[in-house]
Amino acid sequence: MGNEPEPFIIVVDTREQRGYTFACITPQPKIETATLRTGDYSLKGYEDQVCIERKSLIDCYGTFGQGRDRFQRELERMVTYQFAAVIIEADWHTIIKRPPVRSRLKPKTIVRSIAAWCQRFNVHFMPCPDREFAERYTHILLERFWKDRQTEEFLRSKNGK
Repeated sequence: MGNEPEPFIIVVDTREQRGYTFACITPQPKIETATLRTGDYSLKGYEDQVCIERKSLIDCYGTFGQGRDRFQRELERMVTYQFAAVIIEADWHTIIKRPPVRSRLKPKTIVRSIAAWCQRFNVHFMPCPDREFAERYTHILLERFWKDRQTEEFLRSKNGK
């Protein structure tokens, strides 16, 4: 079993306030904290290729409203990544029918912004039913990216390229 690749390491941005611990994943993945250029999560060794930004429902409304200009600059940086996603800890029904109490932003603004940004920046917006699902799905996305890179690297080494 000496040829098995090292497990991937999830990098969590130092500025992430309520970061995922991935304790709900078995076996629990390795995690390191570092300053990421963009996003809240990436993979060690692939920090310039994959990024995932996490948004709670309240943060989503705040970011799409008052924080819009800053967030659009972040989306512009995400264009350079092989894979970039925004994970929202709320499903479509909640986003549309149960916006945060104090928000004056209309839900249709959220929906239309997501549609526009998906097309303009090729960033995947992924509403999830709740925080735990979002955490698990973040892990799945990072694991899938890592496995694909391992396959690519194996094929390159096998073909001598």
